[in-house]
Amino acid sequence: MSEASRQVGVVLVSHSRQVAESVAHMALGLAGGVAVPVAPAGGTGDGGLGTSSELITEAAHRVDRGAGVAVLADLGSAVLTVRTLLAEDELPPGTRLVDAPFVEGAVAAVVTASTGADLEAVAAAATEAYGYRKL
Repeated sequence: MSEASRQVGVVLVSHSRQVAESVAHMALGLAGGVAVPVAPAGGTGDGGLGTSSELITEAAHRVDRGAGVAVLADLGSAVLTVRTLLAEDELPPGTRLVDAPFVEGAVAAVVTASTGADLEAVAAAATEAYGYRKL
């Protein structure tokens, strides 16, 4: 894989397929049309609410371009599922669970990844979203 094609991928893990897909769509739209490998991994395999190890693993492998994968999760059990997958080496090398607010962090991660930034910068941008003030 050429250096130019190495890009940080982003996986958005939510208990809801619709939430994960919508946040991915919004983040990509705000990235200004730059192609960023982003994959939603929401809900269970049968479309219900919850998390699926299989969907998360598949999404992480699908967005892996060799520069790392940033994973953002919405709620507690999604975080626990990602942590388990990381501990069991089920996710691509260089995959990192990022402690960030789900929506704001996803936008920051995807926009930063669209600039060609490395995993450290993508994770930092997502984490910094905790400080975004609305008043």
